[in-house]
Amino acid sequence: MRKIFNVRLFAFLIIILSLSSCASGIKSDLKNGDLLFVTAKNSGLSGAINNVTQKKETEKFDHIGILEIKNGQYSVLHASPQNGSNRQNLNDFINDQKKDQQNIVVYRLKPGFQETIPNALTMADLMLGKPYNFNYILDENSYYCSDFIERAFRENQIFKLEPMTFIDPKTRKTNEFWQDFYNKKNLKVPEGELGCNPNGLAGSDKLIRIKVL
Repeated sequence: MRKIFNVRLFAFLIIILSLSSCASGIKSDLKNGDLLFVTAKNSGLSGAINNVTQKKETEKFDHIGILEIKNGQYSVLHASPQNGSNRQNLNDFINDQKKDQQNIVVYRLKPGFQETIPNALTMADLMLGKPYNFNYILDENSYYCSDFIERAFRENQIFKLEPMTFIDPKTRKTNEFWQDFYNKKNLKVPEGELGCNPNGLAGSDKLIRIKVL
């Protein structure tokens, strides 16, 4: 009986050490201010966002957050539909994406722009607690994910707002999902209004792609 107990205890310790090693491996080459892009799905809101914003065939994103490493703690600051503008433990952030079968791709500001990160994180921290912007039309009282990141870096003009489009590239007409989306809200499709999106931010020449988590 004692031998069986020892074997089980040993196996349990191996599992714990393996999980710890995996977590350490994930974090080992991450840096403060890294941008975490979440890959898009092919349907629903995620697919609709990507349909009208995708720039590269090889990569498509529907969400973004910024990594903050502080006092040994790894957190992601981001605006999510579930929790608004919030701070989330990195491991929890990763697990949430895995549950939805989405990957995370790490991008990093090029060396010449790294000095903007402390101020961006300070700004992001000040925006925490604001609700999520479900209309995806810029306002000062709520934020959507890429809007949250653009604002964090706005003082240093790392990213820029651009005219939004909701035109399906295949039909050359307003994407049906978005037409229905705004009809239900009794709002006009904000075609041409200023905004931003994860694919647009990922396409910035100020960023370099690091790895997939």
